[in-house]
Amino acid sequence: MGLFDRITRLIKANLNDLVSKAEDPEKILEQAILDMQEDLVQLRQAVAQAIANQKRNEQQYNQNQSQANQWEARAKLALQKGDETLAREALQRKKSYTETANAIKLTLDQQAGQVDALKRNLIQLESKISEAKTKKNMLKARAQAAKANEQLQGLLGNINPSGATAAFERMEEKVSLMEARSQAASELTGNDFENRFAALEASSDVDAELEALKASLSPASVPPSLPPGYTTATNTAPVDDELEKLKKELDKL
Repeated sequence: MGLFDRITRLIKANLNDLVSKAEDPEKILEQAILDMQEDLVQLRQAVAQAIANQKRNEQQYNQNQSQANQWEARAKLALQKGDETLAREALQRKKSYTETANAIKLTLDQQAGQVDALKRNLIQLESKISEAKTKKNMLKARAQAAKANEQLQGLLGNINPSGATAAFERMEEKVSLMEARSQAASELTGNDFENRFAALEASSDVDAELEALKASLSPASVPPSLPPGYTTATNTAPVDDELEKLKKELDKL
């Protein structure tokens, strides 16, 4: 393969790729419908022109056929009058109109086939356009759905699930820490509340004991003093016994 052929193929490949990428299904379908409608307009014009030609040829055929019949009647009239030469001339005129009418008849037969074919093509094209419009709407909806799905997939592709999951985990840990701090603060507040009551209860016990001690030391609770020079036996007896014991120990020495 020559260098020129390779360059040509490369250019064609690149152009085809650019065209393929530039093709928008919606725009292509719209343009295809427009092209078909233009073809329909041209086909309708062609059918109308063919029918008009057919009508004109039918008029010409009828005129020539009428002239041929008229000259035949004149030929009969000339023979009835005994003018054979005039009758022959009239028959020549009839022959000319008849030949023209026959030629037009052949054209009419051909035109009738063409008009019928054009009418069938017109009906088929109208049916195809109607079908194409329905299919265009369906394909357009599918193309729009495909574009939307492609955009959605692109958005989903840009989302980092691991990053979002990590963020949720961090926030969950942070909320748990906040809850723990709140619970600790509540416990500390409750302990302080209980400690204050315990202190109050302890102070109440001390106050009660102090009051009892004061009551025990009040003058009403002190026994009356003894008269001067009076001692009770219960108070001196142990001392005397102890003194006697010490004396005995000294005597032994």
